[in-house]
Amino acid sequence: MNQALSDKLSSYKPSQSAIDLIKKTPILLLVGPTGAGKDALKDRLLQTNQYHHLVSHTTRPPRINHGVLEQDGLEYHFMDLKKAERMLDEHGFVEAKMYSGNIYGTSVAEIQVAHDESKVALTDIEVQGVKEFKAFDEAVMAIFLLPPDFATWQARLQRRYGDVVDAADSRLRLQTALDELEQLLNTDHYLPIINDDINAALDEVQAYVTTRQVDPDLEAKAHATAQMLADDIRNYLETH
Repeated sequence: MNQALSDKLSSYKPSQSAIDLIKKTPILLLVGPTGAGKDALKDRLLQTNQYHHLVSHTTRPPRINHGVLEQDGLEYHFMDLKKAERMLDEHGFVEAKMYSGNIYGTSVAEIQVAHDESKVALTDIEVQGVKEFKAFDEAVMAIFLLPPDFATWQARLQRRYGDVVDAADSRLRLQTALDELEQLLNTDHYLPIINDDINAALDEVQAYVTTRQVDPDLEAKAHATAQMLADDIRNYLETH
């Protein structure tokens, strides 16, 4: 990525009209490490017909998930660096950030659709994106989805990717997950939810979206799980 594009990305700010749109639209953001179950939870939420999926833009290439190659316009709007730069110039993003070496962004146009359909705007996003949304409107909801433990998480990743991920990519994914967990543990941006049972996780999310109330016992348990995962990741990175 050239320096000009990098500078535009680091200094990017959406238009005032985009910020106003955010404040008028209920938004639910799903965060969590790869393999936490964000896609499965998102699919279940979308089946309720109460949500509009904000299909994010990314410069990373499509990859295989569960044996199927991702499709443009479904999982992501795949774009090259030239299109990313053009959208930055035209203020087409609400937020756009570098994540694991690629650009990811949420478009203004997708949020407009959710607003016009009177639905909750829903997407999975990285932690920097949540920070941006929260700066625009503290009422934006953010769920941090957690696997129940390190071993279960690694087993999910093995089923998802098989042997196609090399050691360097694996370490990058672990470090990224650790950085995300530290954001959860050190900010009040998120409601953490353990995804051990998808139906229970769905019910917990729906209750939060409907009432904006949280169960303090479930929240405390999820925070403890996040701390345990962070400790296990650190130990793994130090010993492998």
